[in-house]
Amino acid sequence: MTTFQDLNLSEPILRAVTELGYEEPTPIQAQSIGLMLAGEDMIAQAQTGTGKTAAFALPIIEQLDTQAEGVQALILTPTRELAVQVADAIAAYGKHNRIRALPVYGGQPIDRQLRALRRGVHIVVGTPGRLMDHLERGTLALDTLRTLVLDEADEMLNMGFIDDIEFILQKVPDNTQMALFSATMPKEIVKLAEKHLENPQRVTIESEEMTVPQIRQIYYEVGGRNKIEALTRILDIEMPTSAIIFCRTKAMVDELGEKLLARGYAAELLHGDLSQAMRDRVMKRFREEQVELLVATDVAARGLDIDHVSHVINFDIPLDPEAYVHRIGRTGRAGRSGVAITLVTPRERRMLRTIEKMTGASIQRLRLPTIADVVVRRREAFKDTLRELISDHEDDGTLAQYLILAEELGEEYSPVDVAAAAFKLLLAEPDLEAEDPLSAPEPEEEYGRRDRRDRGSRRDRRSSRESSRTPRGRSFREEGMTRLFVDVGREQGVRPADIVGAIANESGLPGRAIGAIDIFDNFTFVDVPDDAANRVLTALARTQIRGLKINPTLARPKG
Repeated sequence: MTTFQDLNLSEPILRAVTELGYEEPTPIQAQSIGLMLAGEDMIAQAQTGTGKTAAFALPIIEQLDTQAEGVQALILTPTRELAVQVADAIAAYGKHNRIRALPVYGGQPIDRQLRALRRGVHIVVGTPGRLMDHLERGTLALDTLRTLVLDEADEMLNMGFIDDIEFILQKVPDNTQMALFSATMPKEIVKLAEKHLENPQRVTIESEEMTVPQIRQIYYEVGGRNKIEALTRILDIEMPTSAIIFCRTKAMVDELGEKLLARGYAAELLHGDLSQAMRDRVMKRFREEQVELLVATDVAARGLDIDHVSHVINFDIPLDPEAYVHRIGRTGRAGRSGVAITLVTPRERRMLRTIEKMTGASIQRLRLPTIADVVVRRREAFKDTLRELISDHEDDGTLAQYLILAEELGEEYSPVDVAAAAFKLLLAEPDLEAEDPLSAPEPEEEYGRRDRRDRGSRRDRRSSRESSRTPRGRSFREEGMTRLFVDVGREQGVRPADIVGAIANESGLPGRAIGAIDIFDNFTFVDVPDDAANRVLTALARTQIRGLKINPTLARPKG
């Protein structure tokens, strides 16, 4: 078995990979990293989600000269979502190497990209149209380029980017290393490779025939910050007799397992850091149904063959269709029924669609359970338990001592009132009047939606007022809104999402109701509806932003 240590990667990259919880390279990574480190041009054919990003990102980071000026690597992607995803992954892989990666794509104000390019970046990840725009403007220079990657080349072809790609490749220096990654190899992509790549090495990862077991497959769309709350709701609704919960990394297995145990769920953890003796103990407890939940990584769960697993839950969506099929195959065994549940964040919809396409599966979307749904489910389960208890012990005398207690109370109250009071005490149900944390949009996602809609106009408005910055003295205020002053800002790492999240989580004010947010070096202005201002101030005063205690106040009007 190949390990990341076998691939001649430096200590900072290996440390980042380990911290991310990666245990062993995927086949595409094992075959591609060495070729790219050797400077070879390469054509790699592999399905989406097989680990292609790390296959080209790790060797690119390894070969970067962080002291040199200019862009050293250019990665073309078909969509803005993938550009952001790849740039985020590169930042995670290279966090100990002090690299600077920039996603560039249409729909984002170009001035932000221009500022970043002027400051200098090592890696640019972008869509063909916006990259062409920068090349034509002269704001992106490729004379220092060492490596160019075409990611999901067939998708770029399908989207009509072939001419744009040709334009970009004409601007690339002759000695640039090129790598092309594609799920399929249509003739146009083959011609492109023959024209621009020099003696390319071929890497092909054969896709296994994927058949999906006949089990119930469903998914819930959740916000990243609400995933654990959503999971516990689902567990309470489904009440699995035995479930495997899959996480992508060892770190997530540890974190999720700890939080489930803290909430009273019987869970065991399984990942590659456990000794063989510990693995055997965990599996013995799970096989013998001493615990209901097994939280595991893909690697640790390979080869599990346990007939009684009623549910498989993908807490983290798998990175490729093969992994999805492998995971859900742990349930519905030996002729039993099974349920496969996947939690999907908005940014992961594309991966879900890929899984459906590659497996031919139809995965049903369900609404996340509400607190009221959970209460109803618990009541029904409680009634069923009582029915079984009465049926099993009606004639054996074991209920006699409790009958005496019931008869004594029955002399004071009606039997129905006694039973209702006992149910209330035993069920310990949540307050149905309290606001459901899953009913409001995820703060960061809500801001993201609003940000995409009006980011440009808001930035224009802010820039036009740059010269009039005065702490607590801004005269601008939207109609019906009250401006608040918060004593943390850019130097404390504050982002708009932090402000929105703090307000939405603590005060219950929906993210969409929050107005303009102006973040300065050491303070922030935020507009909230007039009728919510006092509530928001009170809520913010008892919370923290970026781990810092804050002192929010009303912004003083000018003069």
